[in-house]
Amino acid sequence: MKFLDKVKVYVRSGDGGAGAVSFRREKFIEFGGPDGGDGGRGGDVFIEAVSGLNTLIDYRYQQHYRAKTGMHGMGRNRTGGKGADVTLKVPVGTQVFAEDEETLLADLTEIGQVFRVAAGGNGGFGNWQFKSSINRAPYRANPGLEGEELTIWLQLKLIADAGVVGLPNAGKSTFLASVTAARPKIADYPFTTLHPNLGVATVDGHEFVIADIPGLIEGAHEGVGIGDRFLGHVERTRVLLHLVSAVEEDVAHAYATVRRELELYDEGLIEKPEIVALSQADTVDDETRRDKLDALAKASGTKPLVLSAVTRHGLPDVLRRLRREIDGLSDDAADQEAEDAKRFGGTLAEEDWRR
Repeated sequence: MKFLDKVKVYVRSGDGGAGAVSFRREKFIEFGGPDGGDGGRGGDVFIEAVSGLNTLIDYRYQQHYRAKTGMHGMGRNRTGGKGADVTLKVPVGTQVFAEDEETLLADLTEIGQVFRVAAGGNGGFGNWQFKSSINRAPYRANPGLEGEELTIWLQLKLIADAGVVGLPNAGKSTFLASVTAARPKIADYPFTTLHPNLGVATVDGHEFVIADIPGLIEGAHEGVGIGDRFLGHVERTRVLLHLVSAVEEDVAHAYATVRRELELYDEGLIEKPEIVALSQADTVDDETRRDKLDALAKASGTKPLVLSAVTRHGLPDVLRRLRREIDGLSDDAADQEAEDAKRFGGTLAEEDWRR
């Protein structure tokens, strides 16, 4: 299944049914009077967030959705039935924008959340509604009101607890594959990851969701490389894991490049808690690793973690730090939980992290 996170959709709610013009004509009833029923209401168009979806690919092949017209009124004061509704099912995290792509109509962040994007037209009055003391036999009825029609944009922002960012080939997909059951494509050329990937990691008996975002390069905010079109998927995360590859000649510049692109996209991203890690640490010798750690620490203003997704070195520490930020745990509480998990067998040994 292909990943699609933005689509344009045309929706139209149903017209209301027309009211009826009818009169009672029954034996032995001298003055029957009007009995035309009202028209039924047109169908509505809803958008519902459901589980089990993580892409908007279904709306690439069908972009027009129309609800049914309400049934017309009938004699004997019978009101027409309501037109059938139409419900567009979307992944959790979908935002609904107006045609201008700027006006936010709804943000569906919970399973089962429903938004009515277009209301059906009201049904018209039947002629019984127009009976009065001076007009005992009205020959008029209202047509139903027209439904609403509009063009909307559906934009998906994945909901994850942690987002992994970095330059291309920083080891983001390898990290995701090492700590979750996700199987992203991994290769030794840039931009192997063309769309975000999600995985569920477990540490000390607790689960959280990690999003792997395609790599950023200098000028991404201007569309260079894949650009910044996927950065919206880390806007909802609680913490960012910034991976800087030990293969980089200048790790400080690599770190600053990604931070600058995050800031140019949305200043709110650089205000999120960030965990910095030197990845692919197994590819360099000890002396080089120490030098790059010092340079990265100076550039980031924090003490970077060291990890290797291939040898599995440092993975438990990274996951515990992520979970600590996600749950807002203090260092002492997190350390105590880790000790308890080890004592009762809740944490696997590092070499048996995934089996």
